[in-house]
Amino acid sequence: MTSLLIHNATLIDGTGADPRDGVSILVEDDRIARIAPASGLKPEREATVIDATGRFLLPGLMDAHVHFSATEADGRTSRPLAAFALRVAAFIEETLDQGFTTVRDAGGLDPAWAQVVADGILRGPRILPSGAFLSQTGGHGDWRTPHQDTIEHGTGGLHAGFIICDGADEVRKAARDQLRRGATQIKVMASGGAASPTDPIDATQFTVEELRAAVDEARVRDTYVLAHAYHPKSIANCLEAGVRSIEHGNLLDEKTARDMASEAAFLVPTLVTYDVLSERGEQLGMAKSSVEKIRYVGASGEDSIRIAMEAGVRIGSGSDLLGEPMREKARELVLQARVMGPVGAIVAATKTNSELFGLSDRIGTVEEGKQADLILVDGDPLADIAVLVDASRINVVLKDGEVVKDLDSGQARSVAIGAQNASLATSDR
Repeated sequence: MTSLLIHNATLIDGTGADPRDGVSILVEDDRIARIAPASGLKPEREATVIDATGRFLLPGLMDAHVHFSATEADGRTSRPLAAFALRVAAFIEETLDQGFTTVRDAGGLDPAWAQVVADGILRGPRILPSGAFLSQTGGHGDWRTPHQDTIEHGTGGLHAGFIICDGADEVRKAARDQLRRGATQIKVMASGGAASPTDPIDATQFTVEELRAAVDEARVRDTYVLAHAYHPKSIANCLEAGVRSIEHGNLLDEKTARDMASEAAFLVPTLVTYDVLSERGEQLGMAKSSVEKIRYVGASGEDSIRIAMEAGVRIGSGSDLLGEPMREKARELVLQARVMGPVGAIVAATKTNSELFGLSDRIGTVEEGKQADLILVDGDPLADIAVLVDASRINVVLKDGEVVKDLDSGQARSVAIGAQNASLATSDR
């Protein structure tokens, strides 16, 4: 058994409780074995000790809406495929170094990448892959131009792409195939989007029957559906069909928020992507029309969070950044903190996301018996949550009890995570 003592930290445990000074945490193998005052917890002779004096210990951060396969900022994938693979690998590794120990890929990434990380071949956060986006013809996942007929499919083992499916039977078949390929949940496009070229932002996509087909197939496999949805009608269709996770939700109204709360659905805001693309969208290669749609929905993002909070909706945290801006994903916490406060933003990115993922019994908070996914931060995120944006201030990262980043030792990156610690692999929710 390996032992690690994180000594004398200020603990922000992710539950929403007040921080606790002078706390030590004993990690044995992959678990948090004991939490106690620093004065009462002495290291064993063979334990590794990390002096955390003056620093803050948090649960590993989680991002519920990443797109690792969108390696270019306008949503495209890099070419040739060798460049694509190298960029995906770099984004995955950098995400771990940014303090994110679990992410949900919200569509496009082949589930093989999650297995590569779980097997210890590539350093990275635990990845919960959605596989290919499911979209109706002319929907948000249909990126063909009006004069283009050919559908570009993904590349097995690298890029899942999107699937165009019309009618409940086609949706059902597509959902089954993504689950076969290793998706841990299903992603559907239920409303218009900013980046897609042929659909207005207020379009309602997929019928309730089609959405329910995806939900039924997910439930058979003990999982759920997440849906891209902006406006109340699309969200209402999703709720009627049993969708668990509403992504973006920028045009949410009070009645629909109450319905979300009563159905125990989650809202995953993605404020940072609108912030980035409103400022730099055209510079990053987006069409002017898409940037205009981004600004339209982005203006209501904070209001939707306020409405959801007042209704009692469980609010997670996602970034939805593409290409180089992926490196700014922790800015989502800064933007959510404007509405939720720093404690609320941290809870959204830890405890609530773990509940959304169905993993709250193992990760998401710092509690005895849970898996040791932890970050040690140089600076107080409750006084200035922007410290979480600076990867150089994330001194230490533990995933499954293993130190995978340690700036104290001068190593930004450690050896690959062993496959023996892959106890939350993609097949285990």
